[in-house]
Formats: sequence, C-alpha cells, structure tokens
Amino acid sequence: MRHLIPTLFVAAALAAAPATAREKLAPEDQLAKLLEGRVAGKPQDCIPLSTTRSSQIIDKTAIVYRVGSTLWVNRPKGGAESLDDDDILVLKTSGSQLCSIDTLELHDRTSHMYSGFVSLGEFVPYRRAKGE
Repeated sequence: MRHLIPTLFVAAALAAAPATAREKLAPEDQLAKLLEGRVAGKPQDCIPLSTTRSSQIIDKTAIVYRVGSTLWVNRPKGGAESLDDDDILVLKTSGSQLCSIDTLELHDRTSHMYSGFVSLGEFVPYRRAKGE
C-alpha cells in the first residue's frame, strides 16, 4: 500500500498537467489574436492619456493601449527588445497626451527595479470591422 500512494500522486500530477499547462503564443501571434476582427487605421503621432483605459505589453514587440473600443498599437522605434509583459510602464510627463516622441521606462513588477526603456513610435488604431 505504501508503494501505491506515491504512484497515485504521480498519476494525478501527470493527469492534471495538460489542463494547467498552457502554451504561450509567440509575440506576433499573441498580437494577431488580440487584433483579430479589427482593421488598421491611419497611424497617429499621439493619443489622449485621459481616455486611455489600459495598456498591455506584448513581449519584445509592442504596447497596446485601449481607448474606448479602439486598440492603439505602438511598435517602439527603440528598445522593443526590452519589452516584457511582466514589467510596469513608467511615463514621466506633465502633458495630456502620449506621443511618438515620448520614452517610457520599464520597471520590474516584483522588484520595481529599472529594467530598460522604449522610444515610442506611431500609434496605429485598430477598430472592429464593420458588421462585427
């Protein structure tokens, strides 16, 4: 019986593994999935900070901002390789807009230590396709 209990624990762990382990999508695939059913608009230099509801980092690829129902994708001109979805974005500005000339600091979510920066690029709006 003592030999059976460890075997049961191992069997239970193996059975549960596929249910808890999720394959993480490649960054470009993750972005494509997020933008599914949306159409790109004309790139803009700035977006308003006052109506920006949230941001999401796509590792080493882009930052996605949600303004209303529009997703604004920013592919940084510099520092994109530092983007990590576990970082916190820090913007130091007194302005009311986030613009392509701005830089953002990246800080580790756990230690709050500086981990890099990005120089923003243009903001591309993605809106739901008509009829969806």
